[in-house]
Amino acid sequence: MTHPDFLTVIRGTAPLVVSLPHTGTDLPDAIAGDLVSPWLARKDCDWWIEQLYDFAAGMGASVVRTAISRTAIDVNRDPSGVSLYPGQATTELCPTTSFDGEPLYQPGKGPDVAARRAAYFDPYHAALSAEIEHARAVHGTVVLYDCHSIRSVIPRLFEGTLPNFNIGTNSGASCAPALQTAVEAICDATAFSRVSNGRFKGGYITRHYGAPERGVHAVQMELACRTYMPDPAGPVGPDNWPAPYDPAYAAPVRSALVAIFEACLAFARSHA
Repeated sequence: MTHPDFLTVIRGTAPLVVSLPHTGTDLPDAIAGDLVSPWLARKDCDWWIEQLYDFAAGMGASVVRTAISRTAIDVNRDPSGVSLYPGQATTELCPTTSFDGEPLYQPGKGPDVAARRAAYFDPYHAALSAEIEHARAVHGTVVLYDCHSIRSVIPRLFEGTLPNFNIGTNSGASCAPALQTAVEAICDATAFSRVSNGRFKGGYITRHYGAPERGVHAVQMELACRTYMPDPAGPVGPDNWPAPYDPAYAAPVRSALVAIFEACLAFARSHA
């Protein structure tokens, strides 16, 4: 299968598929000129998550990552436009505001949603679907792990400070209870806080692909940014966001994430 240049697809040998939908920072030229600023357009990136999880391929996982910024198109939103969180603030398939509510586009400008879906959304999901089905065909059972992060304090989206680990399984529908329990146990053995199916229950990827009855068990992990990088509690700007990636700072949570992947692999192999 041939993939566009903006996609990184690594086919592994293990029953684990890792999705990186929000780590991209590329802003295509046709889009960039309409935006308020490149920094604002990249502000809500899941910063450094591809580095935090760079052990995945070495564990045999298949990995799918897009280099395209979520401002261009968010591949973790329902393409029909249905809100994942009715009644709560969120962003669209092609976001027009930042998480903090700032307009992303210059006056009179806006996204061509259909064109962007065809150019960037559909190829990502074609690749992700192919890796899931390949792993399922080989192993019988596969775990889809969707990697995310978000600033710890965003009043428009949630009250107070977000827990470190935010596990999303679509309220238990996207994976077997035993898998969710195994992931929770690893999180709870750390010094970090954890919630399951709280503010973040899993986005489109978790909800769309998670089908335990078919042997596809999907888990979203939303990390509060302070878990692995310095994360200002107040407003952020170009002078303080994003903070650089520091492997030493990230080491404690990285160890837990390795253990979570080991648990995912053990679960999938025990249900092959």
